[in-house]
Amino acid sequence: MKILFAHKTLLIRSLTFSVFAFTLFVARISSADTRLDAISAIAGLRMTGLAKKMPDEMKSLDATFAIAEQYYQANDTTNSDQYYLLTIQKARILAAGAANQTALLQFKAYEQTVKPDILQNKATPDSAAPATTNPAPAPPSVAETTDAEQGQEVHSVEIVSETLVGTTGAYTVIKGDTLRLVAAKLGVSRQHLSRINKLDAKAPLKIGQQLKYNNRKIIPLRMQEGIVVNIPDRTLYYFQQGKMIRSLPVALGTPTKNEKYVWQTPTGKFKITSKQKNPTWYVPTSIQAEMEEEGKDVLISVPPGPDNPLGKFAIKTSIPGILIHSTTQPWSIYSFASHGCIRVYPAQMEDFFKEVKVNTPGEIIYQPVKLAVTEQGRVFLEVHRDVYSKSIGLAAEARKLIIKNRLSDRVDWKKFESVVTQKLGIAEDITM
Repeated sequence: MKILFAHKTLLIRSLTFSVFAFTLFVARISSADTRLDAISAIAGLRMTGLAKKMPDEMKSLDATFAIAEQYYQANDTTNSDQYYLLTIQKARILAAGAANQTALLQFKAYEQTVKPDILQNKATPDSAAPATTNPAPAPPSVAETTDAEQGQEVHSVEIVSETLVGTTGAYTVIKGDTLRLVAAKLGVSRQHLSRINKLDAKAPLKIGQQLKYNNRKIIPLRMQEGIVVNIPDRTLYYFQQGKMIRSLPVALGTPTKNEKYVWQTPTGKFKITSKQKNPTWYVPTSIQAEMEEEGKDVLISVPPGPDNPLGKFAIKTSIPGILIHSTTQPWSIYSFASHGCIRVYPAQMEDFFKEVKVNTPGEIIYQPVKLAVTEQGRVFLEVHRDVYSKSIGLAAEARKLIIKNRLSDRVDWKKFESVVTQKLGIAEDITM
């Protein structure tokens, strides 16, 4: 019994010494090469076996390091260093937390309140160094969508946090671009591009011209596997294994209503029932009747080719008459212009068509107001026009979400009023 106790005591002392040695190692980190130091800090935690004991904390640590790597790949050393230092600080707290449960609780509290800018002063969580109030800018793009038809890279998906997609960036005008077409590619309105770049809407764009934009959005609904289309924000979100791997601006049904025809895109759950390359368009009887009323030639079907409005790719859903398809009118993307179908920009549709499988589930939702809290505790609000007139009131919906999530004391209400009033359809920081 005494021998067993002695071995147990020796084991505890050995573990305590390992943790203490690792803590000293992290404390001696030099600022000369923060990337290598961050890698070493993570490796040290894994070598001591602490990663298996604290999987959730390690997941957070890895996520912070991933953001740093994104900046590093974009040659943004200022922000990459900030996030590498944040990785190191988290590692330090976790190392201490292995022998001290209080330190782990401090880590969780620290994680909710830390601002990346405090790292400019290398302040630790218990340091007296004050933190600045300006958050670090969004990380650079993780995934880029290449517009193969135009030969131009469009940063259409940038992961800023698990709750947001998009970015603030700059687009370089190429041959054939118009304001309407660039807006369609980026998933923003023409008015947004005109306003932010102080453009004359009637003036042609010049090749090489730089256009600033902001297409940041809040992910409205997550799925393990499947497709989410949110009508007000005219965006399709595609998920695999619980991760959002693609977001695409789309065109949806026109809001115009009359007694005979309702072309609004319906809401509801669906499944992908088939996929067709170079599809034939079988014209619905309602559209045939509309053609007749307008004095046009009534078409029963349209074969594959340049005159087929479905373009080269069509995905059929279980909702009657609703397809997800490419288009011969790419400038119509990010608008309400279809007869209810979901149009995707041609170059983006080709890759999406290859990825999506038959029986993939999906849901079309109507959510003009969206709210999110980032990993750094920032509150974002996104408000769109109630284009189908389904909301009880956008301001009321926004307030309800804030109260429901107990965020009233963290919101700058002047910013809130501005976002609700302008309805720009952009995820905006309203943190106090």
